[in-house]
Amino acid sequence: MGVQNAAREYTGSRIKEPKQYCVVMHNDDFTTMEFVVGVLIDIFHKDEVSAHSIMMSVHKSGKAVVGKYPYDMAVTRVSRALSRAKEEGFPFRMTVEEA
Repeated sequence: MGVQNAAREYTGSRIKEPKQYCVVMHNDDFTTMEFVVGVLIDIFHKDEVSAHSIMMSVHKSGKAVVGKYPYDMAVTRVSRALSRAKEEGFPFRMTVEEA
């Protein structure tokens, strides 16, 4: 009667976190502050205080990072925001940049 040794095989692979991408909002002179705050709340799930703070950063600095997301999520949110802006006739601009 022998005792079997249970050996665990170590594969050395680890699950990698997906690369993160920054969503950057750019200032323009036509898109309303109310629209920007609405996009930040509805699409980027910011609370009202954070949304207002980000909007003011964009207004004062010319641009600001809205958040960091995996690529697909960043592109989808930007696409939704730009579609909404187009529907309302705003020249709103956002970009996705590797973090």
